[in-house]
Amino acid sequence: MGIHQKSAALSVAQIKTLSKLEGRFLDNKLARDRELAAIIKGEDRRLLLVVGPCSSDNESAVLDYAQRLAKLQDEVKDKLFIVMRVYTSKPRTNGDGYKGMIHQPDAEAAPRLMDGIAAVRRLHYRVIAETGLTTADEMLYPANLSFLDDLVSYHAIGARSVEDQEHRFVASGLDAPTGMKNPTSGNLTVMFNAIYAAQNQQNFIFHDAEVETDGNSLAHAILRGAVTAEGESRPNYAYEDLLKAINQYEKMGLKNPFLMIDTNHDNSGKDYLEQIRIVRQTLVNRDWNEKIKHYVRGFMIESYLEDGRQDKPEKYGQSITDPCLGWEKTEKLIREIYRFLDIDSYEDLIFTS
Repeated sequence: MGIHQKSAALSVAQIKTLSKLEGRFLDNKLARDRELAAIIKGEDRRLLLVVGPCSSDNESAVLDYAQRLAKLQDEVKDKLFIVMRVYTSKPRTNGDGYKGMIHQPDAEAAPRLMDGIAAVRRLHYRVIAETGLTTADEMLYPANLSFLDDLVSYHAIGARSVEDQEHRFVASGLDAPTGMKNPTSGNLTVMFNAIYAAQNQQNFIFHDAEVETDGNSLAHAILRGAVTAEGESRPNYAYEDLLKAINQYEKMGLKNPFLMIDTNHDNSGKDYLEQIRIVRQTLVNRDWNEKIKHYVRGFMIESYLEDGRQDKPEKYGQSITDPCLGWEKTEKLIREIYRFLDIDSYEDLIFTS
């Protein structure tokens, strides 16, 4: 085989001794995890916001962002529950694009994956311990899950991974909320089949052993837009799209139906400013239709310290992958969501604005 081992095999137990949550930090994480599970189950009616950088490329900037987000979470905690995006693996297979901190703990240096695993654990740990927030990450590599499962509170399965059987089966063994995105084709059946697989018990080979999973009742849908045959973005957050997704949830009888709207990617056409309008339109649709309000209870928002993106990490706190909302716009948007939830109806908002 053309696969060549470059390091000694890692010990999961040894890795988990690094940046290990204990005492009040662990207690806080477990308490927030219970709140998050209650939101997915519909027992807690707060809106879920999964917010943060497209990729967490710089520890200092990410922690700066996390401190600001934690302060805002405390102010809006009665209506909004915020989990911070600390995404450390990026799906880049063409060219030399940045593949995330797990590949490059220093975004300007050569890949160092063994150091990357330690850097990723340290970053998740520091966000949790130093701010009180809990974190989300993309499960790009199922084999790496064992190194992070004790720290990450929300897992996302991306549009290109959701069709993969191993991702679906490994997700069925998680005990944390797991968002399954629709594929880039926009085929909702593929996404809902992935949720069905994740919610049920599975049997397969994992880490060289036969395993059986319990099923993950917290697996749910993320609508992220699609790509047409001509390569153009096609959103799927509109009123009719939401009703179509809800109908499929009901038809399949899946557990804990929950719809999250990814406001960037092909919903925004990667125009990061569109995220603001998408949130506003979805809030209006929720207010207009009780069924939509019951199902659509989360937003995924890409946000960093500075607006936009850059090719190289020259400006502090600006994305080196997809463009993000800057902090000022993010804070304003979250406060707007909070205020919207205070009104009795959209008509009230119109006549009092």
